[in-house]
Amino acid sequence: MSTYSINVSGISPTTSESSLHDFFSFCGKIDKIDHKGTEAAIHFEKPSAAKTALMLNGGALDGSTLTVTSDTVHPDEDEESKDEHHEHIDQTDKPRAGIAAEYLSRGYTLSDSILQRAIEMDNQKGISKKFLSYFNSLDSTIGSKALGPDQTVTGKLQETLSTATQQAKSIDEQKGVSKTAHEYYTKALGSSFGKQVFSFYTTTSKKVIDIHEEAKRIQHANKPAGAPAPASVPATEKTA
Repeated sequence: MSTYSINVSGISPTTSESSLHDFFSFCGKIDKIDHKGTEAAIHFEKPSAAKTALMLNGGALDGSTLTVTSDTVHPDEDEESKDEHHEHIDQTDKPRAGIAAEYLSRGYTLSDSILQRAIEMDNQKGISKKFLSYFNSLDSTIGSKALGPDQTVTGKLQETLSTATQQAKSIDEQKGVSKTAHEYYTKALGSSFGKQVFSFYTTTSKKVIDIHEEAKRIQHANKPAGAPAPASVPATEKTA
């Protein structure tokens, strides 16, 4: 099987292969890592994952600034050849800005220039048809179950959202739907921030601050029960 590789240098001597895997797995599925000292080659299963990894040039891991390059230009993927079933969304199908928000929400440091790079990549490539189909389907599925046929959660006023979300959750639990839907997206679309979340993931019109705001929402959704809400996501570096 062909893999798509990127080269990483400037790795901290304290960074383990496991830490490298955790860091770059946000980009997509990794086939293998060749790690030696302060350098590594990361081999991804999809070219889109390698392209996302290149976006991270100048990112920080374990206090060291990474240089991420590639020896080749990775091809674009043909969306028409992808699986048309939308119950599961691969990491590589997500908008780059969404992936950047996930990095920030997990405590990694990305400069504002990297976040802007993510936005520009989404602008150039657009949001994948598969992801848009999935997100629209999720919105309408939740809305239909909670509010009636042909309704969407994001199309309703904020005061209906709390009731709608609870109704949808109850039906999901009864039918086991939550096992096939992305839990964060389901909850986020049904929250008071539903329209902002929907816009963030389905349009390319966004700013760096929007990525920070989405990172806060992800961070809040992942916090342990009873823990205080995060005040902010990690500060960005201005040097990268």
